[in-house]
Formats: sequence, C-alpha cells, structure tokens
Amino acid sequence: MPDLTEIRVAGFGGQGVILAAMIIGKAASIFEDGYATLTQNFGPEARGSACSAQVILSNDPVLYPYITRPDLLIAMSQDAFNKFVPELKDGGLLLVEEDLVRVGNLRAGVRVYSVPATRLAEQLGKRLVLNIVMVGFFAAVSGLLDPEALRKAVADSVPASFRDLNLKAFDKGYEYGLTQAPVSPEESTSPVGIEAE
Repeated sequence: MPDLTEIRVAGFGGQGVILAAMIIGKAASIFEDGYATLTQNFGPEARGSACSAQVILSNDPVLYPYITRPDLLIAMSQDAFNKFVPELKDGGLLLVEEDLVRVGNLRAGVRVYSVPATRLAEQLGKRLVLNIVMVGFFAAVSGLLDPEALRKAVADSVPASFRDLNLKAFDKGYEYGLTQAPVSPEESTSPVGIEAE
C-alpha cells in the first residue's frame, strides 16, 4: 500500500457506493494492517440521488479525514463523473461504469479504465452487486491493495446469505480488470485504458 492514497467513490443512492468504499477501507485497515478513514455524503433522498464517499488509505495514522485532491475516482454515474472529475489529480486514475458514464474532458495524464459493471452483475442474476464488481475491477487495475484482502473484506461486509454471490461479483470484476491493459488513444477508440493528452 502506498504511503497515502485519496480515493473518491461516487454514484447515486442504491448503487452501493458507501459499501464499496467501506470494503476498500476495511481491506486496508483490517486485512492489510494499514490505516483508513471513510467519510460519506448523501443527497436529500437516499435512493437515486447523488452519493459519494471519501476513503484515505495510509501506512501511517490519518490525521485529516477529508480528501484534498483524489488520486483515484470511481464514478458509477454521469453526475458523479461531471461533479468530481475536475478534482482528480494530474496523472490520477479514473474507473467508470462504462454503460452509465460518458468520459469527457480530463486533466493531463489521467488514466481511464471502464467496466460494464451493471451488465456483469446482471449476468450473475443481481444488478445490485455492481458495486462489488467495481471493487473487484478496482483491485485488478489499481494494484493498491492485495486482492485477497479485498476479497476477505467483501466476505466480512455482506450478509452470509449473499456472501457467495458477492464473492462471485468480486471475482467477475477482478477477472475483467486483469484483461484491461492501458492502451494509447491511437490503439483504441473505446474509453478503456485511454490516457488523456
């Protein structure tokens, strides 16, 4: 785990944004013996309104729990992308739900990876696990945390009756992420792995 990494997970209520962020923080702080903080923000209505969570991962105690300029943004809705992408660091990492987010103007050097998380979740029979697909995808493309630590955090954070489904969702996102190598804009017209110029 790097010395300090600021992450924002954003989407709309009902997508499991907070749970996804909590799993990332739990993996770092409990299963990797690091430190993490989590703060969250909801719109006026829980389901369907804007929702985001801030996670800070560190090897040392976190003295300030709010992110200043995220190293990584996970955007699961267009509104989340539009609102939070301007905050992303130069050279930051952007993960998007490819069916819900159209990638627009980006800072120099931002690396973009997209995943059809909702479709992958639907293949498992429950679109509600798209957040766990995103966590698996995050594990594969970011390399920030040990995938097994994240997998343990998933298992520890969901009801026992849904544990197998959620672990399958994590594995599906992780496997998809392993296939997504960075590509230059000349090599691909899709948003996957594109680095802004």
